[in-house]
Amino acid sequence: MSTRKINIYITREVAVPTCLGLVIFTFVLLMGRILKLVELVINKGVPAADIAKLFCYLLPSFLVITIPLAFLLGVMLGFGRLSADSEIVALKSSGISLFGMVRPVIVLAVAASLLTGALTLFAGPSGNRAFRQQIFQMASNRASIGIQARVFNDEFDDLVLYANNTDERRDSFEGVLISDQRIEETPSIILAQRGRVISDPENLTLTLRLEDGSIHRSSPGKDSYQIIKFTTYDLNLNMGEQLQQAENQPQKPADMSTAELNTAIASPGLPPDKRQRMAVEFHNRFTYALAPLIFALIGVPLGIQSHRSGRGAGFSLALIVFLSYYLSLSLAETLVIEAGFPPAFSLWLPNLVFLAGGAILFHQTANEKRYALLAWIVGAPRRAMRTLFAGKGRT
Repeated sequence: MSTRKINIYITREVAVPTCLGLVIFTFVLLMGRILKLVELVINKGVPAADIAKLFCYLLPSFLVITIPLAFLLGVMLGFGRLSADSEIVALKSSGISLFGMVRPVIVLAVAASLLTGALTLFAGPSGNRAFRQQIFQMASNRASIGIQARVFNDEFDDLVLYANNTDERRDSFEGVLISDQRIEETPSIILAQRGRVISDPENLTLTLRLEDGSIHRSSPGKDSYQIIKFTTYDLNLNMGEQLQQAENQPQKPADMSTAELNTAIASPGLPPDKRQRMAVEFHNRFTYALAPLIFALIGVPLGIQSHRSGRGAGFSLALIVFLSYYLSLSLAETLVIEAGFPPAFSLWLPNLVFLAGGAILFHQTANEKRYALLAWIVGAPRRAMRTLFAGKGRT
C-alpha cells in the first residue's frame, strides 16, 4: 500500500469519529440554551428565523470547546481501533514508524487549531456582539409592534400596558395605563397622556417615555395612598431574562475584538481587576487554539494503549484528559484573577506542561517503551468501572 493511501486511511479513521463527536458535543452544549430560546418563541412570539440567527451567533463560542474535545476523541478512538486490530503492528512491519503514521494527524491538528484560532480571535467576539444586538433588536421590535390599541399587553415582565390609541410609525401611544408589579411591596398604577418607545442600540437600552401623567401607589397592609404627578417619566423595559441580560449588562471582554482587548489592557486608567480579566480573555484566545496540537501528541499514545482496557476506555480516557486540561486552565484563570498571578506565565503554563507530557508519551510509545504511569492512566477507566459494579456483581 502506498504512503498516500495509508495517510488517507488514517485520516478517515480519525476524521469520522471526530465529526460524529463534534455534532454530539455541540448539540449537548446547545441544549442548555435551546430551552431558553424556545421559550421566546412560545411565550413571546419571537419569529423562528430570529431564533435561528441566535443559534448561529452562539455556535462559535461552543465550537471553541467542542472542536478540541471531538478531535481528541477522534484520535484516541481511531488509533485505538488500529491498535486493537493489530494494524499498528502491520504498518510497523512494513517499515512505517509511528512518526510516519502521525503525519496525517498533525495535518488535521493544524487545521483544527487554525479553525479554533479563527473562532476565538474573530468569529467568537463577533458572534457575541451580534447575539446581544439581535436580542436588543427583538426587544425593540416587540416593544413597538407588540403593543396594540385597547388591548392589555403583558409582553413585559411584571408590567401590563394599555393604550387607547397607537401610532406605529412614531412608536407613540395616547391614553396610557400601566400596572407596575416589579416591586411587590409597593405595586403602582401609572397614568399618562402620551408615551413613546425610545431605543438606544449603542447602549442596548429600551425605554418607554411617558408624558403628562401620574403614579398612584399604595402600600399593602398600610392605610396610605400616594400620588406622584410628572411631566416626563422614563420606564425601563425588559422582555424576560435573555432580553434583560442583553439590555443591562455592559460589554464583556468576550464581546470585544482582539485589537480592542489589546488596546484596553494597555490603557493606563483601567482598574487592576478589569485589566486581569481582559488579560485572561486575551491569552485564552491563543491558548485554546493550541489545544488540538497538544491533544494530537497525547491522543496517539493513549489511543494505542487504551484498547487493552476495552473499547469504552478510549471515550472515558478522552474525557479525563480533556477535563484535566481545562481544569488546569480554569485554575490558572482563577490564580490570575483572584491572586494576581502574571497572566502570560500562568495561562501558558498548562499548555507547556501538557505539551511536554504529550511529547514524552509519544516518544516513549514510538520507541515501544511502556511506563508504569502510562499503564496506570490507561487502566484507570477499567478500574473505576470494576469498583463501581463490584457490589452489583456479588449480589
